[in-house]
Amino acid sequence: MGTQQYQIDTEENRAFLTAGRDNLLAFGRRFPSPEGGAYWLGDDGEPQKERDRETWITARMAHVYSLGTLLGQEGTKKLAAAAIHGLLTELHDDENDGWYAGVHADGTPYGPKQCYAHAFVILAACSGRLAGIPGAEELLEKAEAVYDRYFWSEEEGLSRDTWNTAFTELDAYRGLNANMHSVEAFLADADVTGKEYYRVRAGRIIDHVLSWARENHWRIPEHYASDWTPDLDCNKDKPDDQFKPYGATPGHGIEWARLITQWALSTYPKDKEKAAPYLDAAEQLYQRAVADGWNADGARGIVYTTDWEGNPVVHDRMHWTLAEAINTSATLFHVTGNARYAGDYAAFMQYLDERVMDHAHGSWYHQLDRNNRVIGTVWPGKSDLYHATQAMLIPLYRADISIAPAVQRGELYQPSRGR
Repeated sequence: MGTQQYQIDTEENRAFLTAGRDNLLAFGRRFPSPEGGAYWLGDDGEPQKERDRETWITARMAHVYSLGTLLGQEGTKKLAAAAIHGLLTELHDDENDGWYAGVHADGTPYGPKQCYAHAFVILAACSGRLAGIPGAEELLEKAEAVYDRYFWSEEEGLSRDTWNTAFTELDAYRGLNANMHSVEAFLADADVTGKEYYRVRAGRIIDHVLSWARENHWRIPEHYASDWTPDLDCNKDKPDDQFKPYGATPGHGIEWARLITQWALSTYPKDKEKAAPYLDAAEQLYQRAVADGWNADGARGIVYTTDWEGNPVVHDRMHWTLAEAINTSATLFHVTGNARYAGDYAAFMQYLDERVMDHAHGSWYHQLDRNNRVIGTVWPGKSDLYHATQAMLIPLYRADISIAPAVQRGELYQPSRGR
């Protein structure tokens, strides 16, 4: 097959994506616990039952196996239903509302209440609803209600980050990771339910993000004080923090670029003039992140973080950054027709095949060091399938719609829809 399998919009590439998707859906099938909460998966897909069962992972697996159901994959509906059940039972706080951060191996729940996790619950419920998963409709109603009450700030046009378990104390920290996945969830909700105010909310968040990005040479500050003042030195002494790393995160710049593109195209489908500034900004974000992060230290891969001048800080390669690079390069090529993005896509796909896909045990390696050796200091094992599965699907579908409704409706990318 040669390098044709890496070239976007070829039959060979479509076959490569489909095989990768099927591999992922097969790999993760042992995730459900008896109550439905997702086990963290090891390198070979074996459930690590001694670890906590976390809400965000369970929601991601519900989303992934709902996608599998929409794709007609045998047995996936049962798996999606198990995860939805887990979100409605052992992971849900019936006393205080909302979702625990997770439960320990013995089933004991623990806090706090995280916007990040709640955004994924909305995403899972939207995908589950489309796929006809039992309980998804109820889950979506619950998730929207608790998110709107506790996390969304209508005054600020941004989402709050973390509450204590009882929803009585709001942490002073504000962050863009939770807001980014809220944008994803809001776009999915608008696409699935027709509640367009969620798309409007996504736009308000995006306007803030672009303002901060422009002030920092298109490197997005991740961490903020309670008044939304950027904290550029957050975790400087712990730069590889799992969720709050120091500095700029090129993978997030890339991910924001795709979400902004989706929002602009879906908000202004017939008004190219209004969409254009957002599409231009998405290109700026992507180009800055790739220039800073890709092959930045002489080896292939996207570094995890950089400082505010674009110099690598944490050199490790996380699998999710590559997944988002695949998604966004495909999206920007389809929207702009710029051959640069097709070239990037091919390079990312070849690196995926040669370094990041685990051809022996399945799925993708979640973390590699600067020499592309597999390590597990931040992401041991293969916790979930969300980023990787979406990377096997998003390049095939339209850029202006969330992935679950795109799959359900068969809304494949058509060249005539280019910008």
